[in-house]
Amino acid sequence: MERSDLQEWLDGYVEAWRHNKPDAIEALFSEDAVYRFRPYPAEGEVVIGRDAIVENWLREPDDPKGWEADYEVFAVDGDRGVATGTSHYFATTYQPDRVYYNCFLMRFDDDGKCSEFTEFFMAVPDRG
Repeated sequence: MERSDLQEWLDGYVEAWRHNKPDAIEALFSEDAVYRFRPYPAEGEVVIGRDAIVENWLREPDDPKGWEADYEVFAVDGDRGVATGTSHYFATTYQPDRVYYNCFLMRFDDDGKCSEFTEFFMAVPDRG
């Protein structure tokens, strides 16, 4: 994996999230991928298998106009990659504006599909 390959994958991740199309999500992950929403996953926070990942993403999709995200490659070492960035959810009637700083730890198979994804995130504290 090269830095440019990982950045292309990250851009595809954002596009899949934005458009909520199953085929775009499937294209990102290997058949047996493991997706962890936290580094210390509690029950229900580890999703195993591409089909389960797609189902999970589409269960409660985010409004495509309700957020913006930007992720960049931090490091690549063989089949492993690290990315950092931000996810910003815009304020709604029911939720305040929220910003998260993210770090993704990833491993890829020989086809460039993500086989392991672990997300670390921290919310920016409400200063209001």
